Amino acid sequence: MNRRSRSSHLGLLMLGSQLLHVGLDSIPPVTLAFLAINVYLYLFPAAPLLRACVSVQQAYWKGDWRRLLLAPFHHADDWHLYFNMVSLLWKGMNLERRLGAAWFLYVLSVFSVLTGAVYLLLEALLTELADDQSHSRACAVGFSGVLFALKVLNNHYHPGRVVYLMGLPLPSRYASWVELVLIHITAPGTSFVGHLAGILVGLLYTSGPLNRIMRKCAGVTSFRDRNASLLQYVHGVYPGYLQDPPGYHTASYTGGLTEEQQLEAAIRNSLNAPGVTSCSFSQDEATSVEVVHIGTPPMISGPKRRGGGGGG
Repeated sequence: MNRRSRSSHLGLLMLGSQLLHVGLDSIPPVTLAFLAINVYLYLFPAAPLLRACVSVQQAYWKGDWRRLLLAPFHHADDWHLYFNMVSLLWKGMNLERRLGAAWFLYVLSVFSVLTGAVYLLLEALLTELADDQSHSRACAVGFSGVLFALKVLNNHYHPGRVVYLMGLPLPSRYASWVELVLIHITAPGTSFVGHLAGILVGLLYTSGPLNRIMRKCAGVTSFRDRNASLLQYVHGVYPGYLQDPPGYHTASYTGGLTEEQQLEAAIRNSLNAPGVTSCSFSQDEATSVEVVHIGTPPMISGPKRRGGGGGG
């Protein structure tokens, strides 16, 4: 396992600044753990990027299925990591509070694998329909497919809410689809199919059978059943739509803001941190396969990336 060598870690510094601004004690445990895993695997990759990314060619044709586990937790550069982790920070604080730590851990674990599996199915389908082998070679990394799935969940739990993308008000039910298209237009280096896979996984959970299947596999007959579950009671946090554990509050770090407003405030706070005056973006290039970032540049004013792929 080789330590990643970088000439600049400004994205990591900004992420650290943001985490300190929020306060580590204010971040729910599962969200904090997934943030730590992503940062650790950025600094100490479990595999080189071209051996961690997931593609039809590598996973299906060559049988390297471990990429389904590696790809979500590896990022192409520190800005890719930064934007994805800031997005995870706010989505995680909202959803972990609502679902409970144990169930949120279960959801993240399933989504991390299932998003990659749906990505493979979509790329294989495109390969057949378009008769274009480049879809099978497209190799994706990053956590944003999972983040799109979480966005669908978050919007599902706030029906009728209005969100703002690039200053345009939208009903929350359409926000993920509009953001999918806008990101593809403004940052063509990102993975459209990876983000689409995340949306589909989120819909499978909110509108399809995935929620029921997960509860059945975990032995949960009801979100409010505190007695029959593999995820029953974990350090004071129950799965499902249950009340918060004692002393656990989110008002201090959400401030009544929408997710998009929180993300904008997070990046603004990081950019205004002492010693942070500017930032530049880089893009990893591969010669043997096409590597695409599964990253979502936030739809707000902020630093602009040269080339493709961001995070968010």
